[in-house]
Amino acid sequence: MASLITTKAMMSYHHVLSSTRITTLCSDKAIENQQRKAKLQFSHRFFSRRTISAAVINSASPVPEKETVEDERRCHVAWTSVQQEKWEGELTVQGTIPTWLNGTYLRNGPGLWNIGDHDFRHLFDGYSTLVKLEFNDGRIFSGHRLLESDAYKAAKKHKKLCYREFSETPRPARSNFKNPFSGVGEIVKLFSGESLTDNANTGVIRLGDGRVMCLTETQKGSILVDHDTLETIGKFKYDDGLCDHMIHSAHPIVTEREMWTLIPDLVKPGYRVVRMEAGSNKREVVGRVKCRSGSWGPGWVHSFAVTENYVLIPEMPLRYSVRNLLRAEPTPLYKFEWCPNDGAFVHVMSKLTGEIVASVEVPAYVTFHFINAYEEDETGEGKATVIIADCCEHNADTRILDMLRLHTLRSSHGDDVLPDARIGRFRIPLDGSKYGKLETAVEAEKHGRAMDMCSINPLYLGLKYRYVYACGAKRPCNFPNALSKVDIVEKNVKMWHEHGIIPSEPFFVPRPGATHEDDGVVISIVSEENGGSYAILLDGRTFEEIARAKFPYGLPYGLHGCWIPKD
Repeated sequence: MASLITTKAMMSYHHVLSSTRITTLCSDKAIENQQRKAKLQFSHRFFSRRTISAAVINSASPVPEKETVEDERRCHVAWTSVQQEKWEGELTVQGTIPTWLNGTYLRNGPGLWNIGDHDFRHLFDGYSTLVKLEFNDGRIFSGHRLLESDAYKAAKKHKKLCYREFSETPRPARSNFKNPFSGVGEIVKLFSGESLTDNANTGVIRLGDGRVMCLTETQKGSILVDHDTLETIGKFKYDDGLCDHMIHSAHPIVTEREMWTLIPDLVKPGYRVVRMEAGSNKREVVGRVKCRSGSWGPGWVHSFAVTENYVLIPEMPLRYSVRNLLRAEPTPLYKFEWCPNDGAFVHVMSKLTGEIVASVEVPAYVTFHFINAYEEDETGEGKATVIIADCCEHNADTRILDMLRLHTLRSSHGDDVLPDARIGRFRIPLDGSKYGKLETAVEAEKHGRAMDMCSINPLYLGLKYRYVYACGAKRPCNFPNALSKVDIVEKNVKMWHEHGIIPSEPFFVPRPGATHEDDGVVISIVSEENGGSYAILLDGRTFEEIARAKFPYGLPYGLHGCWIPKD
C-alpha cells in the first residue's frame, strides 16, 4: 500500500486549524527543516509536527497525538481534514444500545480538503472518507478509511490536484502556457470524461445482492468497497453502453430487487431513466425525458423520487452550463447556471412502460435531496389521481451552493447566515393538467428554517408516510446544527441539539417486526466545537438520546450513509 500519511494531529476537546495540511510520512529531521522554513516565511505561525505511527486495521489502531497550536485562527473540527488514512478500534458506549441493533452503519463524505500545499475551495471537493459503526451485541466497533480512488491516489503520488473536482480544476503544466492548442486538449479531456474525478465522496449504498458501492455524480466514481475493512475493492464496471454520458444522479433508488437512477444527457438535453436488477451490472433504459426548457443544459438532478408505479424526474432551473464547466475559476454557481425564465418542471414516467404520464410546470425550486413520494386516489375510484412528492427545498435560493465554500464555513461559525429551507411538497396531477403545485409541508420556523440531509423508514419508500428525519437548525448558525423529526401529518417537529455541534445525516434504522413507522433508532455522527466527535443514537419515537459513543479523535462532517444488517 502507498505510504501512510500524517498531519498536524488533533485530539478530543481541542480546536484544530482551518488549514490542516497532509504530507507524506517523513523523518523527524525533515520535519524540523520544514518547520524552520515555515518560521522564516510565516513568523506568526508555529507548528509542532509529529509523525503518527502507522495505522493498522486490527483490534485498535493508534489515534492522532495531541497538539497545541498558538496564534492561529481556529475553526470547527467539522471542516478540517482527517488525521490518518485509516483507524479502527472499539468505542466506549454511554447508555444502552438496543439488543436488536446488529449490523454496520456506513457513512461517506469528503474528509480530506488539501493536498500538498493546495487547499480545496468547496465542501464537495474533499476526498472520500468512509466511517463505519459496527453494532454487535451492545458494543460499537468503529473506524475510518480514505477511499482509494484514482483521483486520491494520483493526488497523493504527485502532491497536486490531478482531476476535476466539484469546484477545482488541475493547474495546467507550465509547458502548456506556450502551446496554443493546449486548451483544445483540455476540452477533449473534459467531454470524454478523462479529466473528471472518480472521487466517490457523496453516498454509499448496499445493492440488493449485498455489494457495497460508493458514489458521486460521475459514473466513473462508482467504486466498490468492503464494508468490514473499508478497503477499496475497485471500480464498479457497468456492463452496458451508457457510460459515455459521464454523469448520473448521485442518489439512486435502491431496493432488494433493483436500482433506479437518472442519466442526464448533455448533448440532447434530457434524462434517461434506467433500471438495474440486483446481481447485475447492466442498466436498461426504461425511457427518456426531453427537457422542456430552451436552455442548452438539463437541470441538475442530484436526487429524484419514485412511487410504487412511477419515477419522478425533476427539471430544475439550476442547469448544467458548458460555459461554466470550461472556466478555470468557478462562478458562485460552479458548473451550473440559474435559468428561472426557462421554467421549472416535474416529469412522471411509468416504471412499467417508460411512458410519460405527466409533465407539469411548477414554481421555481432548488433542491439537493428528495425525501419521498407516493400516489393518492382523491376520487375513491381505486386509481391514482395525483402524486405527492416531498423534498428539502431551499426557497429557489441558489446561494446555498456558494455558502458551502470552506472559507465561509470556517470563518462564519456562529453567524446567522444559513439560507432558509423548508419541506417543499409537490402536488402533481395525473389528469393531463399543465401545472402542478409546490407548497410548504410544515411551517419552516418549527425546524429552524433549515432542512436537508433527510431519511425515512425505508419500508415506506414510495408509499404514503408520516415521518421525516433530517438536519434542522437552532439559530443563529451558518450550517444545520440540530437533528429534527418532522411529523408531516400533525405538522409537529421534535428537535435534538447540543451547543457547538454539527451533526451529519440522521439515518433511521427500523426495528425488525415493528408495526409503527417510527419504531426504530436514529444514528448520526456528530462533530463538536471543542474538537471531538461522537456517535449518537436517538429513539425513533421519542427522539430522545438512548446512547452515545465518543471517538478518540475529531471527525469532519460527512454526507450520506447506509445500513448493512448482520447476516
